[in-house]
Amino acid sequence: MSAGEPSERKASEAGPLAGMSMVDPELRARPNAFYRSMRENDPVHFDEKLGMYLVSRFEDLQTVLRDPITYSVERGYKAQYAKGFFEEFKQILERDGQGYFPDAIMTDPPQHTRIRRLLEKAFTAHRVKELEPRITAIAGGLIEDVAKKGEADGVREIAVPLTIDIICDQLGLDNVTRDQVLRWSLAITAQIGRMQDRDQMRDNAKDICELQNELITRMKARQADPREDMISDIVHARLDDEENPTLTFAEAVSLVRALLIAGNETTATAIGNLLFILATQPEIARELYENVEDDRYMTRFVEEMLRIEPPVRGLSRMTTKQTELGGTRLPEGAHMLLLYASGNDDETEFKDPRAFDINRSNLGRHVAFGAGVHRCIGAALARMEIKVVAREVIKRLDNIKLAAPVDEITYLPTVATRSIAKLPLTFTRRA
Repeated sequence: MSAGEPSERKASEAGPLAGMSMVDPELRARPNAFYRSMRENDPVHFDEKLGMYLVSRFEDLQTVLRDPITYSVERGYKAQYAKGFFEEFKQILERDGQGYFPDAIMTDPPQHTRIRRLLEKAFTAHRVKELEPRITAIAGGLIEDVAKKGEADGVREIAVPLTIDIICDQLGLDNVTRDQVLRWSLAITAQIGRMQDRDQMRDNAKDICELQNELITRMKARQADPREDMISDIVHARLDDEENPTLTFAEAVSLVRALLIAGNETTATAIGNLLFILATQPEIARELYENVEDDRYMTRFVEEMLRIEPPVRGLSRMTTKQTELGGTRLPEGAHMLLLYASGNDDETEFKDPRAFDINRSNLGRHVAFGAGVHRCIGAALARMEIKVVAREVIKRLDNIKLAAPVDEITYLPTVATRSIAKLPLTFTRRA
């Protein structure tokens, strides 16, 4: 083999990476050394235990994200979803949840192009701006209640209820509880997390059936009587397209479901990360307190936080033909995990990547929201939510500290996100 010839590398040949895998909970919790070793030694690394190629370098991620034809979202997502239990999972949803509804947004062009144009009706810049006062009121009220206690679980008492209240308000989902939405969210994200066993899959499928039955009831009501909410936006979305001017009902169900789950789960992860940074890095917290009224500073703070601690660890793709990436020859059907978190940590793109620096000249280059045609459609709304919550936290809480050793903080069992499970905090009420 010549010096520059690509190869199909396996974990057993990967030197310092041998035996290391994303299935290891300790590695998933504290992955940066693993990411760095991959970028240096084997940037498109085959994780044998996971059965996926891990794409770790920023440059290679850009190659994949710019080419949705060679690197299929739809095939990768289908191969990831309910991995190992898909047929049984599908049967349960068809029997008890009114149907199995594939995620319409996780398709390839040209179908994805049409779906995205219809979904954009719910995410216009005007609508996002209109939501800010309401989101501010929800965040301020919840944090005000927590401030009186002096201690809280930052995930379960702040981040999760906040994002659930906000997305339910936007969708028009009244009379559902936070506990319900949390169960539904964990059940959906488990399907791409690759860590569930069969019993967990069956429990998760039951929760997803409950979710779908609830959403379908609401959607049928909005068909007859639309309101000013995102469910109505989706149900009544229309394009100037004679062949496919509207969403099918199955597509609409999948999109409303995706808005509910993605609209709270990943943003809750981001807010948990925000609270962790404030509790463990006092110099960053101090600077944020000093600049909370500076909108430009707050905007850049959110961008750097998303870069250094992206809520989505990585999402899947699958090759549609034999190709070469980062010096590795990939066969057709290669299942890949795009490690956005590693790309954001790539020292060849971001100087001193572990330093929190809001003055980076390339701050907007991070891939926390992906890139290309599949860039997160709710990115503007997520940014605004995080900035609003950061501002309301700073206005109301002071002396935020972690009430447990850093190495005791645990994370949810998934390769898709790096979500803190519990975050015990102490604080004082700010005057």
